[in-house]
Amino acid sequence: MADDNTKQPLLSPAGDDHVVGLADDEFLLRPSLASFRSSFVPDPDDIAPITGARDFFREFKVESRKLWYLAGPAVFTSLCQYSLGAITQTFAGHLSTIDLAAVTVENSVIAGFSFGVMLGMGSALETLCGQAFGAGQIDMLGVYMQRSWVILNATAVILTALYVAAAPFLRLIGQTEEISAAAGRMALYMIPQLYAYAMNFPIAKFLQAQSKMMVMAWVSGAAIAMHTLLSWLLMLRLRWGLAGAAAVLNFSWWFIVVAQLVYIFSGACGRAWSGFSPKAFQNLWSFVRLSLASAVMLCLETWYFMALVLFAGYLKNAEVAVDALSICTNILGWAVMVAIGLNAAISVRVSNELGAGHPRTAKFSVVVVVMSSFVLGVLISAVLLIFRRQYPALFADDEVVKALVYNLTPLLATCIVVSNIQPTLSGVAIGGGWQALVAYVNIACYYLLGIPAGLIMGYVLNMGLEGIWYGMLGGTVVQTLVLFWIVYKTNWNKEASIAADRIKQWAGEPEIKEVD
Repeated sequence: MADDNTKQPLLSPAGDDHVVGLADDEFLLRPSLASFRSSFVPDPDDIAPITGARDFFREFKVESRKLWYLAGPAVFTSLCQYSLGAITQTFAGHLSTIDLAAVTVENSVIAGFSFGVMLGMGSALETLCGQAFGAGQIDMLGVYMQRSWVILNATAVILTALYVAAAPFLRLIGQTEEISAAAGRMALYMIPQLYAYAMNFPIAKFLQAQSKMMVMAWVSGAAIAMHTLLSWLLMLRLRWGLAGAAAVLNFSWWFIVVAQLVYIFSGACGRAWSGFSPKAFQNLWSFVRLSLASAVMLCLETWYFMALVLFAGYLKNAEVAVDALSICTNILGWAVMVAIGLNAAISVRVSNELGAGHPRTAKFSVVVVVMSSFVLGVLISAVLLIFRRQYPALFADDEVVKALVYNLTPLLATCIVVSNIQPTLSGVAIGGGWQALVAYVNIACYYLLGIPAGLIMGYVLNMGLEGIWYGMLGGTVVQTLVLFWIVYKTNWNKEASIAADRIKQWAGEPEIKEVD
């Protein structure tokens, strides 16, 4: 990576220094070069320049400890929360192929769409809370979270219409009548989960910015234990089917929300939570714009693999294709959750260090997280390839489905390696506040390259499900390479100056307080 190069900001059509779509009075304005030169003074506590291998490994060890202090519980939390839906799909696979298809389509298309919107809009807090915390502006964190609650719950009201109209929507986009009816019924049951998303994601970013990862891990661990037991009881023993699956999912997500709120309201977060404030309703439109920029960036990624499930539904023997793909995407999701944990950790590290005026430390954090995520991806893929004959039986009883999963495993392993790096780079983008730029990269790589390539290979070249996946994997590879290039060309001193300007414009000229 090179500090002497400058990552070009995304310019408006008028050619000024603003990020596209943001008004002049908003905090994400790109300051002029003059303000960069005059306002940023490197902090003496920043990492010393690395001049050799010994320095590199010494600092790598130090940064790894800091990173995994955050990433360890974050990975565990991500795995547990993702596993709520994945465990439900696993139990559904032992009921019937139509139940598995219904849970998969609802989870991937309806809930997946909403998850992407809510997670993306909530991710605006990673930039705001992380940089404010790094600068010592602890009091603003609770206000930011409340603003996000207002916006995300209003969005949930709008998205409720999608759940109500899920069955005709799925028929409209080409799903079979049987799958559409069953998934539509499941979607109606899952409306409470939508509002749990609206509450949970701002809470998660609020706690992450303060490095309070362990409480999230404990709550998520308790939730997954209860979820597994209740899913077995309601779905397999009592045979409640889709209704039982929905009841357990709704309960588990709301348990997470309520338990975290109890922790926050108990006073454990200190100045970060001082009660409800009327400031939550101020500057909402500016906050909406930042939330939408974050949502577009992450939704384009979430919906990309949602599209893979949809395309599988158009193939011959659609139930088998969807079931096999659901098993692969479940495993891919679990693997990516490791990267999502690293994503959360690096977002906190980068935003905190930029907010504190430590550009070299932020830069070195990126090096450590990319190397760590690559090694983890290779290890996970190796385990899958070793046990490719055994693991499909854990997810399905149908022999045709298990055979197709076996054939897809090499492609799945390759996808895991690539997809394990990409979320960590997205975390760097969130920590630095580059959401708008990455959204454009995602559109080009995913929707102008990956999906067309997948459709051509899958349908025109008659390569079926593997062809669709190969094409879409190509889009992910290109996107990852572009993000590498953006990070490599970043001037981290300039990014630290942008962070300082952002904090001043959003919260006013504050009194810097020592972070506990």
